[in-house]
Amino acid sequence: MLKRTILVALLLLAACGKQGRLLPREGRAPPPKPAQATVAPTVDQMLKLPPQAQPIRVDDPLSKSEERPDDRFNLPPPGQDQSRR
Repeated sequence: MLKRTILVALLLLAACGKQGRLLPREGRAPPPKPAQATVAPTVDQMLKLPPQAQPIRVDDPLSKSEERPDDRFNLPPPGQDQSRR
């Protein structure tokens, strides 16, 4: 019972996240700007994922789910009985 109560309390604690804007702590400076940048990025720019993190898929071969045709080259491995198929 105690374990269950602790688990519920931890889940409730994990569910209460900050909803406002992210700001640096009091007395601390924001991260330094990158060496090649002319201006320091904003918080929103730093939180935006680069395209490599979630690429757009344009070469998906299947546009809808459909039954595949029979493949005459789809053979069982050598040594297996053909009657099990």
